Amino acid sequence: MEVLEEVQISDEKSSLLLEYTVRKTSPFLLKTYMLVEDPATDDVVSWNSDGSAFVVWKPAEFARDLLPTLFKHRNFSSFVRQLNTYGFRKIAMSRWEFSNDRFRKGERDLLCDIRRRKAWTNRQHSNNNNRLSQDLNSNQKEIEEDQRSSSSTSSSSEYTTLVDENKRLKMENGVLSSELSLMKNKCKELIDIVSIFANPEKEEKKQQDERPMLFGVRLEVQEEMERKKKRVELNEIASVFLSQLCK
Repeated sequence: MEVLEEVQISDEKSSLLLEYTVRKTSPFLLKTYMLVEDPATDDVVSWNSDGSAFVVWKPAEFARDLLPTLFKHRNFSSFVRQLNTYGFRKIAMSRWEFSNDRFRKGERDLLCDIRRRKAWTNRQHSNNNNRLSQDLNSNQKEIEEDQRSSSSTSSSSEYTTLVDENKRLKMENGVLSSELSLMKNKCKELIDIVSIFANPEKEEKKQQDERPMLFGVRLEVQEEMERKKKRVELNEIASVFLSQLCK
């Protein structure tokens, strides 16, 4: 009898392997379906009344007696976690009843449509979001540092420009001051010269005393007239030159 059961289990495993190869259905789903479908174990695990879910009536016996026949463990909690990874839901509070839209009585062909959830996907998205947030924060810090550096460089450049401009203005001011002092000296000299020609009273009196007299009247000689004429012309030239120079 035991040999017959072993042969029967072996045949079931071969059937599972063939279906897995042809349809690429998960071995876990095939094994679970076989356990639920077997009428000999309905008192431990079976379909619900409408065949839309299955119920583990006796979890202890299910883990001890049935799981080892197709799985390499006797852990009911591990079995439940596996169900969760394939999208099964516990739909009753008072019993271990599990449902999946594609795990139905008499519809074994639907098993190939059930896909295992990739638990790492959410973690990957979370890690990607964290990495993106870190990159954004890093870029923001770099931008702020660049702005501060640019601002500091700009301020330093403006300060250097102002210092250079101040030095240049001081040099130009010194040159202008020297030129102004020189022009003042020249103006003073010209004013002294002009004052000599503009106030010739003493010299004229002296020269008048030396002119010849006729009947008690001093005579104007040709030389004296030419001297006066030149003095007037020189006075006019000096005045024009002085006015232009002191503008």
